[in-house]
Amino acid sequence: MNTKTKKRVVVAMSGGVDSSVAAALLSKEGYEVVGITMRLFSYPEEKASKLNKSCCSLEDVEDARAVCRKIGAKHYFLNFEKEFNEHVVNYFISEYEKGRTPYPCLACNDRLKFDFLLKRAEFLNADYIATGHYAQIKHQKNEWHLIKGKDETKDQSYVLYNLNQEVLSKLKLPIGKFLKTEIRELANNLGLLNASKPDSQDICFIPNGNYKEFLEKRIEKNPGKIVDVKGNTVGKHDGVYNFTIGQRKGMATAGGTNPRYAISVDVPNATVTVGTPEDLLVESTSVKDCVWANQLTDGPVFVQISAHGKAMKATLKDNTVYWEEPQRRVAPGQAVVFYDTDEVLGGGMAC
Repeated sequence: MNTKTKKRVVVAMSGGVDSSVAAALLSKEGYEVVGITMRLFSYPEEKASKLNKSCCSLEDVEDARAVCRKIGAKHYFLNFEKEFNEHVVNYFISEYEKGRTPYPCLACNDRLKFDFLLKRAEFLNADYIATGHYAQIKHQKNEWHLIKGKDETKDQSYVLYNLNQEVLSKLKLPIGKFLKTEIRELANNLGLLNASKPDSQDICFIPNGNYKEFLEKRIEKNPGKIVDVKGNTVGKHDGVYNFTIGQRKGMATAGGTNPRYAISVDVPNATVTVGTPEDLLVESTSVKDCVWANQLTDGPVFVQISAHGKAMKATLKDNTVYWEEPQRRVAPGQAVVFYDTDEVLGGGMAC
């Protein structure tokens, strides 16, 4: 393919193996690749090194840059810490203050990542953008369709449900048709230095996974009581931000040995209600702020309520999901995504 006729694609590169293989595959297909690494959140290098889970570390940037050098692509490193803090970290903290359970990866995609990539692609006169997500895009009957990735254990269509037709028409997801094991094999065959690099964690700005520690430094303590479903006090807590619906860790047992789970969080009264697994079950879930990849009509759907959970049969009517079989309560703030078998129809937030 002649250089002047090459299609240009801007690839979001984290320094991990998935986005690196995505860039390499697009290069092999004849695209002119431009790699972009966004610095979103940082820790002191000494702390990040000890945790070995830093977000956007210098090592990650160098890995992305090295891959670009190997495939003959330009690479840009851009600092978006201010925007990430405003649109993702502050949102994360605010949601917990309200007794809701946020999903920061969705907020990052919706409020920052794809918007930025599209603007950068336009600035660089690029034709497409690309990421290393495990999902697929198909074009049928003049519409773009978001499909689950081949690897069911790694599928990320859940976190992409809010992408509209404009974004889908410009987005490339080259690794969605592969298994994770195949991606690592491809990385080895392509000679990429990060072929064996461990996968990053979901919440990139909490490298040790300790939400409580992170939130305690940013939210004022509001101690209160833990009660059972009958209103009996069974314990105390330091703040409702420590709890999410369905949580078992740290729950009181009310003098018994049966496991207890958080089934509701009352922020104004600083009260957490706990109950049995049966108390968690509901027959319906209300959803708000719904967006659709294509036109949707009420009716039977498959519904997924966690990133790697199983989609369950339900009926959707007037923004309410009626489960075919009772399901565990969905924490307010979590995504509820609708599928037609493997195709994403849209989704919204549990309320």
